[in-house]
Amino acid sequence: MAITQTAPTESKAPEKTRTFGLGAFFALSFAMTWGIAALLMFAPDLVGEAGLGNPIYVLAVWAPAVAGIIVAWQRLGLRGVGRMFARFGMVRMPASGWWFVAVGVPVIVFAGAVVAGTAGDAPVFSPWYSAVSAVLAAFFLAGTVEEIGWRGVALPLLQRRFSPIVAGLLLGIAWAGWHLPAFALSGTVQSAWALGPYVAGLLSVSVIMTWLFNASKGSLLIAWVMHFQLMNPLFPDAQPWDTLFYVAAAVTVVIADRKRMFRRGTGVTELERVDVQG
Repeated sequence: MAITQTAPTESKAPEKTRTFGLGAFFALSFAMTWGIAALLMFAPDLVGEAGLGNPIYVLAVWAPAVAGIIVAWQRLGLRGVGRMFARFGMVRMPASGWWFVAVGVPVIVFAGAVVAGTAGDAPVFSPWYSAVSAVLAAFFLAGTVEEIGWRGVALPLLQRRFSPIVAGLLLGIAWAGWHLPAFALSGTVQSAWALGPYVAGLLSVSVIMTWLFNASKGSLLIAWVMHFQLMNPLFPDAQPWDTLFYVAAAVTVVIADRKRMFRRGTGVTELERVDVQG
């Protein structure tokens, strides 16, 4: 009796659902940042103090970007990394998104500062030239660089398995956890803040940034600018009251765009730039 053999069924998941590299991204991001933070806390004489003037500290801040580039390179190759960076050239998105980033965030911060009684301390009221270096450092050297990893790699991969609202919340939890060492490091802004409101604020902001990212079809530029606004050195310190307004904004966004925020498959899942017509 003849025995016929059939080829084994392909078990690999379709590319659009594969999250290969996501675990490595989080592991590398946390290992680099938390490891360096431990050195900054326990061996400051060896590695220096926390601050953007210390290259070791900058490496800790840039860890998500480094991890994201490594994962993108493993998945896509060198040219693919270049196509991922091309998403910095994506500027088209609904006007409501740009209005929120340009106007909404300052309104939220200053509203929180009014409640906190710190609105008058805003550096924006000082001579413009006194804050140039701080603004440049915040835009090019500080937390904005994280977005290459958080929204550039982690969010698209998470949205392959989850709806945008779940992916945004999961990323927000990881984002907040990654920041924990900053609360124990002297010289960081987080060291003077309460942990609870900060975590609630990051979860809310992560949901908002998920909406912005998807509305812009995956723009890294909008994520970068939004992150800069969150830490804009021209704004006053509005913690913890601005958190209440960020939570309200996140709830508003989710309700307004609930059909897409709660539906799996509606978020951007590609790591590379994809130009969509229309």
